[in-house]
Amino acid sequence: MSFANVLLVDDEKSFLEIMEKRLGTRDLEVTTAESGAGALDELGRNNEIDVVILDVKMPGMDGLETLKAIRSDFPLVEVIMLTGHGTIETAIEGMKKGAFDYLLKPCDIEQLVGLVRKAKDKKSAHEEKIMQAHMKEITGRMI
Repeated sequence: MSFANVLLVDDEKSFLEIMEKRLGTRDLEVTTAESGAGALDELGRNNEIDVVILDVKMPGMDGLETLKAIRSDFPLVEVIMLTGHGTIETAIEGMKKGAFDYLLKPCDIEQLVGLVRKAKDKKSAHEEKIMQAHMKEITGRMI
C-alpha cells in the first residue's frame, strides 16, 4: 500500500515518465498530467490524490494559475512546486499563494519524497480536524 497518492504535473513527457517510475518505487501511487487543465480534470476524477507535484513553467495554464485553481476547488490537496532556476521568484510567489513548498529542478528524489511525506501528513491532520468537528457537531445534536 502506498503512503501517498501523488499527481505529477509537467508538460515534458519524458520527465513525467522518469519521475513516475522513480516515485513509484518509493511507495507512492503516481498519476500524471501534462498540463494544468489536465491536472484539474484528474483531481476532479480522483478524490484519492493527496499531493500535487506541479511544474511552474508550462504552456497554457501555468503553475501559478493551476495552484490557484487547486487551492480554490481542492483546498485539502497539498501542492509542491517544481521550478527551473529562472523561475525561483515564481515558486516563492506560489508559496505565498498556498503551495506547501518548492524544489529546484533537477531535484533530489529523496528530498522530494520527504516533502511529499510532510505534505501528506499535513493533509491528514487537516482531514482529522474536519472529521472531529463533524463528530462534535453530530454528537452535539444528539444530546
